[in-house]
Amino acid sequence: MKKAILYLNQFFGQIGGEELADHAPEIREGLVGPAMELQKQLGEDVQVTHTIICGDNFMGSRTQEALDTILGFLADKEFDIFFAGPAFRAGRYGSACGNICKAVKDKFGVPVITSMNDENPGVDMFKKEMYIFTGGASAAAMRKDVAAMAKFGLKVLKGEEVLPAEVEGYYGRGIRSQIWLNPPVNAADRVIDMLLKKIHGQPFQTELPIPKADLVPIAPALTPEELSKTKVALVTSGGIVPVGNPDRIQSASATKWGKYDISQLDDLKAGEFMTIHAGYDPAAANADADVCVPLDALRAYEKEGRIGGVYQYFYATVGTGTTQAEAARMGKEIAAELIAAGVKAVILTST
Repeated sequence: MKKAILYLNQFFGQIGGEELADHAPEIREGLVGPAMELQKQLGEDVQVTHTIICGDNFMGSRTQEALDTILGFLADKEFDIFFAGPAFRAGRYGSACGNICKAVKDKFGVPVITSMNDENPGVDMFKKEMYIFTGGASAAAMRKDVAAMAKFGLKVLKGEEVLPAEVEGYYGRGIRSQIWLNPPVNAADRVIDMLLKKIHGQPFQTELPIPKADLVPIAPALTPEELSKTKVALVTSGGIVPVGNPDRIQSASATKWGKYDISQLDDLKAGEFMTIHAGYDPAAANADADVCVPLDALRAYEKEGRIGGVYQYFYATVGTGTTQAEAARMGKEIAAELIAAGVKAVILTST
């Protein structure tokens, strides 16, 4: 019988929520949380022997320590395949799944499989390193995403032919392989067929797809002299808002942003500002919002003459779970306001 091991974060590992995101790595015999569904989908031919659990913050901030600990757990274990997640749109979880899958693949040489939504930053970080299946946006897709990972895992373990990414359902890894058509069709006939379809407005698929690069050019740097005459604006995806969240910005998967007058303020005081971000421990930001939106530091620079001043508003939204499309739209809207106001320098903070 083949053996498998599954990696989960603290939430899906049933440890706790964001308050326990610093949970140190642990390994448990048997099935925890999604491991039960994974075992069901794998059937009788593969046994999920262990579940590994690690807090997202621990993996994110102490990555090498977490990896070394988990690889130590696995050193004396027998396993034929390694699964992680699914991670849905959770960025830190996606990064954690990618990091541990890469480390396990490099150390033990076994197949590794995970799943993430296309908005998860872990996809671009790790899709060339492993099989990452296209997953849902939230845990509502858990059963479907686990089933996709399990089905492919069984195929790999049986040594069956792995088909192209768009057929199997994983993200393309940039690997090109020759495919022999049966019956054979020579290149001239294939290209003419594509040309005729294009001319007649019919769907066709190129044999050499080129990924579209969405790159933003880097703005020219300001000299210290220029900066001393320039007003600097503050923008954050860390969810800092006035207490009460007057604009009702969502704590995750945001579609709104707000702007708040700081022209008469030297710092963001506890009890007046807070974070509504659902993706990190809010204690520090609620105690002093300047740790996320550094108004106090900019006021000090203003007094020293290092900057020309602080723009009268700061802008805020929430990054966790927010789609690239929504983030791009909000970014363009905020940028349009700042450009119209003549702002030439922005400090963008996250979490």
